[in-house]
Amino acid sequence: MATSAEVARLAGVSRATVSRVLSGGTKVKDETRKRVEAAARSLGYEPDVAAQSVAGARSKTIALGFFANDVWALSHLIRPQYHFHLDVLRHVEGALAGAGYDLLLPSRPNSASSAGYVRLLRARRVAGAIMVACPPGDRRVQALVESQLPTVFIDSIGEGPRATFVTSDNTEGAQQITEHLLDLGHRRIARVIGTETDPSGRDRLTGIRAALSARGVPEDSGLARTSDWSTEGAYREMLSLLAVRRDFTAVIAESDMMAIGILRALHEHGLRVPEDVSVTGFDDIDLCAFTQPPLTTVRQDAEVMGTGAVRALLDIIGGTNGPPLVLPTDVVVRQSTTVPRS
Repeated sequence: MATSAEVARLAGVSRATVSRVLSGGTKVKDETRKRVEAAARSLGYEPDVAAQSVAGARSKTIALGFFANDVWALSHLIRPQYHFHLDVLRHVEGALAGAGYDLLLPSRPNSASSAGYVRLLRARRVAGAIMVACPPGDRRVQALVESQLPTVFIDSIGEGPRATFVTSDNTEGAQQITEHLLDLGHRRIARVIGTETDPSGRDRLTGIRAALSARGVPEDSGLARTSDWSTEGAYREMLSLLAVRRDFTAVIAESDMMAIGILRALHEHGLRVPEDVSVTGFDDIDLCAFTQPPLTTVRQDAEVMGTGAVRALLDIIGGTNGPPLVLPTDVVVRQSTTVPRS
């Protein structure tokens, strides 16, 4: 196994310089850094992370947390409502690996206090944390902000001297997709939304209402249903609506996985999409191209969301905290929307 002394000899530097470069130190010339990194790659050298931690070097581990703080983390990843975040996490993992960082996933249920969660991360000597889709009221958010452990929140709101967040412009995206339906001529538009206490759900509802108001289309509360962001929940809510109303010509779902449940409910009631009812989603997950028909939706950029969160976190670790990153969205038109028949 290669040693740091061999890396130093090959790079023409001291062992101390090798240690500074490979532990993430900043007081090294760029040309020297590149030479050391090339020598380490050539020799297949991997620094002893545990020894670095004991010596006080900067940690190369990032904690990853998501969803509620009282659930098994990995088991919740299989839930349909989190499908979009799986794609985001893929890009988080890739960007961190490219920067030489490893992920730590505390997977046991965290029923301890929020301060206990921060202590847990500090005991693991993590350099920072990325928190994904923490629910409203999650006490870990404020605890991490107050702890000043470098933290970036994805699809959650948390700001402080060493904390920021990354999200999509949910209001604009929902307004865009509603305008798409209005441009086609739809006026009786049903909606199945996520919980309004969730920031994304609240902002998407705001966008829907803004588009309707701007066109002078009154909001019909009888065509509104609230789900739990799941496919099954949206399916049940659509069945509930169909039991009392059939006069709508379009349905807005606040996520693609919810739209999939809506498509099934409409099919079971003999309604064709888009001939009888147009349907839209939100996220543009990979499954949208394979639904029947392919789903018109709002595209969130999962890659930029994931890599942007990593860049923001590394900036905070390096001493710079920029403003929150709010990403633009785009409408992706497929075959699930068309002009209304009447």
